[in-house]
Amino acid sequence: MPQPPPAGRPGLELDAVVVGRRVRALREERGISLSTLARLAGIGKATLSGLEHGTRNPTLETLWAVTAQLGVPFTALLADPTPGPVMHGAAVTATLLEVFTDTDATYELYRMRVAPGVVQTSPAHQPGVTEHITVFGGVLRAGPADAPLTAPAGGHLRWVSDVPHTYAAVGDEEVAASLLLRYPRR
Repeated sequence: MPQPPPAGRPGLELDAVVVGRRVRALREERGISLSTLARLAGIGKATLSGLEHGTRNPTLETLWAVTAQLGVPFTALLADPTPGPVMHGAAVTATLLEVFTDTDATYELYRMRVAPGVVQTSPAHQPGVTEHITVFGGVLRAGPADAPLTAPAGGHLRWVSDVPHTYAAVGDEEVAASLLLRYPRR
């Protein structure tokens, strides 16, 4: 059964052993060494080793960095990408609602909440990935780290997220939004 992250530590409410096995299998399928993937993802080799062995509770930011270097959607780490997994980052809590594909892309749809008072920086996704956010409550500042966009309730943001990007609630109200990630097929 999935375990929640330890108190005060962002992470995933997923089975760490399953996620670790998927990371290792995807890495090995691509012929990438542990050291190389760790370096490309900008994480420590010990962190990646612990993730692969299911002994580390990875942050959302770590898993985005790894999937970007592996060239796969985030949900490729899930044994069964059914709705429900909840992911926690520094500011963002996201619940997977649906994964769907068409001939050109894979899509992941999330319900997202952004806590006030914290800025979350996420690593670049693989080339061509786009993020589409519709804000339902609060005011969100998100997008490329060097040029974030702002949207109030009822607004929509879109950017190519193959660069580092941030999420922050503007003011002291939590943001409620939907996030759609589009991963183009290679």
